[in-house]
Amino acid sequence: MENAKESRSEGRQGGAMQKIKIEQHTFTGSAWCAAWLFTIGFLHLGFWKGVLALLLWPYYLGSHFSALAR
Repeated sequence: MENAKESRSEGRQGGAMQKIKIEQHTFTGSAWCAAWLFTIGFLHLGFWKGVLALLLWPYYLGSHFSALAR
């Protein structure tokens, strides 16, 4: 535990400061949300089926496209 505290304090006091790179993926998240809403509207899903789709839709997309990659 003390080693972790020492390394944190060394990083703050001495040595070169590390740059923190922040990337924003707004377009990707917005496209995913739009596609999800389109899917719910296209299939005429109710509220609870839409919530269930939020959880299951990424799984089914991943399994479908991973099978195509094989």
